[in-house]
Amino acid sequence: MYVAVKGGEAAIANAHRLLADRRRGDRDVPALGLEQIVEQLALAVDRVMAEGSLYDPELAALAIKQARGDMIEAIFILRAYRTTLPRFGSTRPVETGDMRVERRVSATYKDLPGGQLLGPTFDYTHRLLDPELAGDAPVQEAERRDTPAQPVMRVSEILAQEGLIEPDGKLPQDHRAGDITREPLEFPMERDTRLQSLARGDEGFLLALAYSTQRGYGRSHPFVGEVRIGEVELELEVPELEFAVPLGTIRVTECQMVNQFKGSSKVPPQFTRGYGLVFGQSERKAMAMSLCDRALRAGEFGEDRVAPAQDEEFVISHSDNVQATGFVEHLKLPHYVDFQAELDLVRRMRAAPAEGESEEREAAE
Repeated sequence: MYVAVKGGEAAIANAHRLLADRRRGDRDVPALGLEQIVEQLALAVDRVMAEGSLYDPELAALAIKQARGDMIEAIFILRAYRTTLPRFGSTRPVETGDMRVERRVSATYKDLPGGQLLGPTFDYTHRLLDPELAGDAPVQEAERRDTPAQPVMRVSEILAQEGLIEPDGKLPQDHRAGDITREPLEFPMERDTRLQSLARGDEGFLLALAYSTQRGYGRSHPFVGEVRIGEVELELEVPELEFAVPLGTIRVTECQMVNQFKGSSKVPPQFTRGYGLVFGQSERKAMAMSLCDRALRAGEFGEDRVAPAQDEEFVISHSDNVQATGFVEHLKLPHYVDFQAELDLVRRMRAAPAEGESEEREAAE
């Protein structure tokens, strides 16, 4: 514990009590339950799970409540808890082609196999405050229908049939997936490790970088090939068994961005890909991630790295909001000794020229 002055521990304990009091707020207002947060603030829960690297809606809701709605603080809390959990193994790669789709849109094909499925989205709302939400007005239930759990062709597969888009990447049989939670970052990074960093990177930071690529800071002319949201199944391979064990399903958002590429001496003109995959319903994050992923692949296509979004070390080193919070907010902690040292240095530097001028005047006299 950082105790800078006598009585610091008592002051910190009292600050904790004050925080708990302010967190609860007016006692005449009913306390906010975790179930309410999970059900009614679902997108906030999804963001905390994604950037906290832990898929557990109830724990994410608890972190949001504990942080008084401060999303980055909630992400910090959840990620800290994650470090205490045991690791049993790695699941098999998720097959998003088998996703139980609840939303699926494409900006490249109007009539695509499987159709467009709008699902729950703000895209077509008027962004006007709805006074009825301030009360307990009944909400008309939407018509619900079961979505068949069957593969739905991706837009990239349509383009691949004509050879108009780069093929899916293939990893060597002996490739071991990186793990940014256990291994220090090293540059340059393999794409799978880089995608892990982007997946839990700060949404606002990635959004700004993605926006920059569209404003001329990098080669980018993207089309949303497809955004899909739905449930995917997780399976774990157990050495003692000859089959994979189903663990359950999670909701994810996947985005494949289609970008132009003029080709090279070895590769004909074709479209290239940017990819994003995150927990929950997080379209903005998945889209930003896919734009950043494509920008960071500039070296693969012989493109000049001239923009911040194309600089791997810059992007990855500054995308983690927990790390950024630590560096920025530690400035609030006492730096009395450091400051006094610099203050003394500045005073001596200012005094040196004054003493020199005095000596020059005495010599002239």
